[in-house]
Amino acid sequence: MGRIMAIDYGQKRAGIAVTDESRIIANGLATVHVKDLMTFLKDYISHEKVDCIVVGEPRDMKNKASDASRFIDPFVKHLKKQFPNLVVDRMDERFTSQMAFQTMIDAGLGKKDRRNKELVDTISATLILQSYMELKTHQKSRK
Repeated sequence: MGRIMAIDYGQKRAGIAVTDESRIIANGLATVHVKDLMTFLKDYISHEKVDCIVVGEPRDMKNKASDASRFIDPFVKHLKKQFPNLVVDRMDERFTSQMAFQTMIDAGLGKKDRRNKELVDTISATLILQSYMELKTHQKSRK
């Protein structure tokens, strides 16, 4: 069984998280500049078995696609083209940045560390991945 990878795609950076090989735990992996993202993904996927990539889907409070969709949707199309054998799924990413920031506060990080946007992106990707894993577990239990 391959890993599941999650990407919190932004205009400048992308936070990346992956599961362990057993798909039990979501772990932050890295934050990569978007111009280097495809190279990073190709390299990672060539060394690790990945079955699914989950990309955060920005939604507004009315559950409609947010303005950020205009640069994320082309990325998802490109991702599907580059990795046709992988499942590419989307997951609602509303509030992940706020939850990531709160996680940093709860962990006792100081103000200086909480300003680290790369850390926020990686935590956000981890939260997206964890939510996706919980959704899939819930869907399996309903069958």
